[in-house]
Amino acid sequence: MGFIYLIGAIASELFGSSMLKVNATSTSRLPILGVAFGYGTAFYLLSLALFTIPLSFAYAFWSGIGTALTAVIGFVVFREPISRQKIAGIGLVIIGLVLMKV
Repeated sequence: MGFIYLIGAIASELFGSSMLKVNATSTSRLPILGVAFGYGTAFYLLSLALFTIPLSFAYAFWSGIGTALTAVIGFVVFREPISRQKIAGIGLVIIGLVLMKV
């Protein structure tokens, strides 16, 4: 059950992070509610995941996968520039997570 909470925490963080970008590029300040909801939900679900997943792995997984997927959302949705260094950085994050698990 912990991994379900962890996946939910990542999804919530992705929503909150996306709303940060929307808030920064919008004249409306309504997206800030999405930021608060996304991050609030993410931390709540992360805390539930910690009942069955060690903190060291859960936090690394949450922040690492969240960072990688947020970058992908930036590339795809917000048309941010992509480079070889950015792709390599995302790859290194994923390799680091795999090394922590094994």
